[in-house]
Amino acid sequence: MSGANLNIDLHYITRVEGHGNIVVNAKDGKVDKVEWQVPEAPRFFEAMVIGQKWDVVHHITSRICGICSIGHTLASLKATEAAMGIKISEQTLDLRRLAVHAENLQSHVLHIGYLALPDLMGVGSVIPLASSHPEEVKTVVRLHRLANEMSDLICGRTTHPQRLIPGGFAKLPTEEELENLKKRLLTAEPDVMAVAKLVKALSPKLPAFTRETEYVGLTCDSEYALYDGDLASTDGGREPVSKYLSWTNEYCVPQSTAKYTKRKRGSLMVGALARFNLNHAKLTKKAQALAKDLGLVAPCYNPYMNTVAQLVEVAHGFEDAVSIIDSILKKGIKDETPNVKPKAGKGSAAVEVPRGILIHDYTYDGNGVCTKANCIIPTNQNHSNIQLDMEALVPRIIAKPQKEVELALEMLVRAYDPCISCSTHYLKVEFKK
Repeated sequence: MSGANLNIDLHYITRVEGHGNIVVNAKDGKVDKVEWQVPEAPRFFEAMVIGQKWDVVHHITSRICGICSIGHTLASLKATEAAMGIKISEQTLDLRRLAVHAENLQSHVLHIGYLALPDLMGVGSVIPLASSHPEEVKTVVRLHRLANEMSDLICGRTTHPQRLIPGGFAKLPTEEELENLKKRLLTAEPDVMAVAKLVKALSPKLPAFTRETEYVGLTCDSEYALYDGDLASTDGGREPVSKYLSWTNEYCVPQSTAKYTKRKRGSLMVGALARFNLNHAKLTKKAQALAKDLGLVAPCYNPYMNTVAQLVEVAHGFEDAVSIIDSILKKGIKDETPNVKPKAGKGSAAVEVPRGILIHDYTYDGNGVCTKANCIIPTNQNHSNIQLDMEALVPRIIAKPQKEVELALEMLVRAYDPCISCSTHYLKVEFKK
């Protein structure tokens, strides 16, 4: 089919979490329709936690996502702690920062190795690569396994953590376990560099597409913000997370069961690329050097480079995790039992998870029972940006064969590494008499 005429109807893009569709219609070089659709049935986790007690809410909300369950747990705990004025120790803070790194490493390595690399290597999935590039696949598997086992150690298990509780931890890792983890993180550096070498060699296959947009993420003065920070934008502005409603501005569109968000422009982007654009100067030195080697320079307006930004965060995560462990071991692990007395209050909190800013907001009554909840998922914040990216991209590539256009659009969606199921919160019901 000539590139001037397109009739694309891709239902359920592969190698993303959840169900998303791409629809494009063009005739004689004129684009009639470009649409990013989310058709999934919504899930009502905010309603599920109403009537639940303060010490179980985080276990429920961790089930929102099987990939970002640690992040949901942490955002939930932070919101509960903010509502009740619960203070955590420095040791708890350090261990939670390790937990964030563990999850980011899990997810980023999975996305880079299993979901994005097949596009760059011209195959439909990672399965053929196990035969054609066995060493590369083994490297990815080793890194992913290490991230999973790091999650097990800090959080109790890889998915839906059990050790993280309001005010602290139900069980702490031993100093010996942390020493062993540190050694494994240090020995993993050659594997990280091997993946980086492969991505660099394949990077010319990333489309050279740019569209300037607003990038939003957490930022703080002391470190590359992942566990904590203020809301910040490349368009300017910095405010505490409690002001999140004026930054997210959720709204509904007809083609999506997931809400969209926007701030100053028609869309915004969150995630690794947004974090890099905002906070690149606070990356570890090795991660900064890797970004430069991979051609990632801030500000970067190419959404396809989000995968490269994830790889830079992998390098940062391994190095920073070693520093955190050193800090913990220097002070020694201390037994701590949180002493929490529930009380009425309202609190909001945010954590940077692999796909961007995750926000939880709870209201509790005097018995510590949740009476109101709001969760804003990173992919919610990216849907509108995906739509506008598609609208800008299609006219630029309309002359290409349809299969090439389809691949470019699928790669665009995959570059955002969306968690589509988590983002579905809206259901339109029509009553007919």
